[in-house]
Amino acid sequence: MCEFVLRTVSEGGKVVSDEKKHRVSRRQFLTYTLTGVGGFMAAGMISPMVRMALDPALGATGESDFVSVGITEDQLTDEPQLVNFQVEVDDAWYQSEQAQTAWIYKDGDEIIALSPTCTHLGCTVNWDANENYPEQFYCPCHDGRFERDGTNIPGTPPTRPLDIYEVEVRDGAIYLGQIIQRNA
Repeated sequence: MCEFVLRTVSEGGKVVSDEKKHRVSRRQFLTYTLTGVGGFMAAGMISPMVRMALDPALGATGESDFVSVGITEDQLTDEPQLVNFQVEVDDAWYQSEQAQTAWIYKDGDEIIALSPTCTHLGCTVNWDANENYPEQFYCPCHDGRFERDGTNIPGTPPTRPLDIYEVEVRDGAIYLGQIIQRNA
């Protein structure tokens, strides 16, 4: 059992308790108050930044989502064809659909899907677009050229091949996944 005893002391005819002897000076009060308020303000400013930095990372998954491009395996030929499709993009808390394109063709039994973005400066390449360079992907920005398989032609500005998409066939339909960066 705890016992509390209140002692009093007489000072100049006044009775003063022990509690009043432990007074906090104005300077100490202001120091404690400003430290507390400053701590709450700092926590209030830092916590949204920490949450913004960590929340998307904690919610991210390592899965590769495949998207239907709207054509079937039967529609593919050995001639590259440009296909437009939509990809759902999660940018932290915002979701949107983004238009994408790919050059898709058959090479024997294999399906090849190439990114149309030139690896030199990011312009869009086109298949068989220049009469001087038939049967090649051509970038009009700086005369970049690529072979049918996306390999860069030596002596032209691009220093590496066109990037390639992951490809999957489900019930005859073509699905594309993430872009895989190819090196020279």
